[in-house]
Amino acid sequence: MVASHTKTKTAAEGKGRTAPVIEGTCPMPDIAQLIGGKWKLIILQILIFQGMKRFNELKRQITGITQTMLTNQLRALERDGLVHREVFPEVPPRVEYTATQRALELEEMFHAMHAWWVKGQATDTKGS
Repeated sequence: MVASHTKTKTAAEGKGRTAPVIEGTCPMPDIAQLIGGKWKLIILQILIFQGMKRFNELKRQITGITQTMLTNQLRALERDGLVHREVFPEVPPRVEYTATQRALELEEMFHAMHAWWVKGQATDTKGS
């Protein structure tokens, strides 16, 4: 599913700034499919910034996620090339999850979202 846009308008246009123009095909629906939802970004954040985790470590760190949901989200992220799953032939089996290079390329996006959040919090505090 890909949305097509010839031009987008933003709030910046009303403030004398140049608005971004997106020509051709917009990848946002595909991006949302890859990393959207309640849990995928949280899982990716942990694996990108903290490194390798085992299943139960992830489950303990993500408040409110069920075992089934974590399994499904990890499988989807693995299928989409964002998470690598390694199974070690031990008894009991040991499984480790790591962010792939493609996922590691999202680090800058996480930093940008963090800066956006901090800026919004500062703005909200001033407005109170």
